[in-house]
Amino acid sequence: MPSLTGKIVPININEEMKHSYLDYAMSVIVGRALPDVRDGLKPVHRRILYAMHSLGLTSDKSHRKSAYIVGEVLAKYHPHGDVAVYDALVRLAQDFASRYPLVDGHGNF
Repeated sequence: MPSLTGKIVPININEEMKHSYLDYAMSVIVGRALPDVRDGLKPVHRRILYAMHSLGLTSDKSHRKSAYIVGEVLAKYHPHGDVAVYDALVRLAQDFASRYPLVDGHGNF
């Protein structure tokens, strides 16, 4: 068994937590919270559109319930809370949220 003597570096827990939290927060902001400059979509929007495409939900098909789409996204692509997916799906259907609505909201959407 190799000896661990001399390989453990003492650190200040306050400084390490401050540094680690800042690194994590910045990675979340850059990776998830800010829309991509190329298309203006966040990862959750991209996952919704991909799930709808893989389900064959195109403009020439009939409308589906939003719970069906949200369930598909949660099951395969976005294993987090459903509220974020519902909010993102609604945003994709709003004509005032982006220049072109990407989803046709139907009924009490």
